[in-house]
Amino acid sequence: MPQTDYRPLLDPYEFTNGITLRNRVVMAPMTNFSSNEDGTVSGPELEYYIRRSKGAGMVVTACVYVSRGGKGFHGEFGADRDELIPSLRELASAIKGEGAKAVLQIFHGGRQCPPELLPDGQTVSASDVPSELPGGGHGPVPRTLTDEEIQVIIADFGAATRRAIEAGFDGVEIHGANGYLLQQFFSPHSNRREDRWGGSLEKRLSFPLAVLREVKRVVNEYASSPFLVGYRFSPEEPETPGITMAETFALIDALKEEGLDYLHASLMELWSLPRRGTEDERPRIEQIVDRAGGAVPVIGVGSLYKPEDALKSLDTGITLVALGRPLLIDPDYVQKLAEGRASDIATELDTTAQAELVIPDPLWGALVNTPGWLPLKGQ
Repeated sequence: MPQTDYRPLLDPYEFTNGITLRNRVVMAPMTNFSSNEDGTVSGPELEYYIRRSKGAGMVVTACVYVSRGGKGFHGEFGADRDELIPSLRELASAIKGEGAKAVLQIFHGGRQCPPELLPDGQTVSASDVPSELPGGGHGPVPRTLTDEEIQVIIADFGAATRRAIEAGFDGVEIHGANGYLLQQFFSPHSNRREDRWGGSLEKRLSFPLAVLREVKRVVNEYASSPFLVGYRFSPEEPETPGITMAETFALIDALKEEGLDYLHASLMELWSLPRRGTEDERPRIEQIVDRAGGAVPVIGVGSLYKPEDALKSLDTGITLVALGRPLLIDPDYVQKLAEGRASDIATELDTTAQAELVIPDPLWGALVNTPGWLPLKGQ
């Protein structure tokens, strides 16, 4: 039986700004709940990243909050003040020391933030519309942001980008996916405004594009060497009204026109099919790649546990393959591919191997106690 050729995953990739990755595999951003209370990166967290930076060409970190009022998770690290630059520098150095490029994902949780993590206990969003929860419930009712507060948050994204540059990261990824603040402004479900920040598709794009422009302005001012700017988005929403594929195409068009280094499509299953907003029945990722039109590289992600699935994912036209949960299960995934040992790649989490996998306690607890989030060995 002929051996599968995994070289397409292992080929180097050069961005238009000159930054070169050693291969096409990206470690996807994953919350790990393991940072210190003061927003600094913890020792176990550093070890976790070092363990997973030896193979991937690029590592996108867990999201960092750019504003203290945007902290979205217990155990999340921050980039909201200059005192955190030394901690950020430790993380960038840890990742780059293993040969991977280091990208900091920057974020504001908006209405998704746990109120107990916020200075005043009050979530904020584009409008006072709570999130819909599984089972028919609702999240807390957020306070509608004022125009002045919106301007401050835009500036906060820029300031976090400056800190990423000073800390030695190779880029930032703007987190516009998974129902967080940028998506809340873009979504007709959560944005019911009638000012310059909402009321039409074009106006709902205003906040995400303003953040991108500010991030790019800061990069132009502060970066003395090539620095990546990416944008992560979720292609659709289940809510009605909600983001459709047609609106997703409008977002891609607008981001392309502004100019950025890559798009990152956030999907639980890479080959998932569209719900609405397109007559095309192909998987969403293929339509996203078509819309990007070769003008900007696309990163695809979504349950690519088996190496043959990761290889096959390139057939969709994506440029880079992001692995999240597969790198939790097997941190040596890429090295095994390079060594011709694809058959040795683990595809289920060994629940007796926490120490060997170098997974911090808070993340480990979440993994083994969240049914169905990833495959567990023997279950």
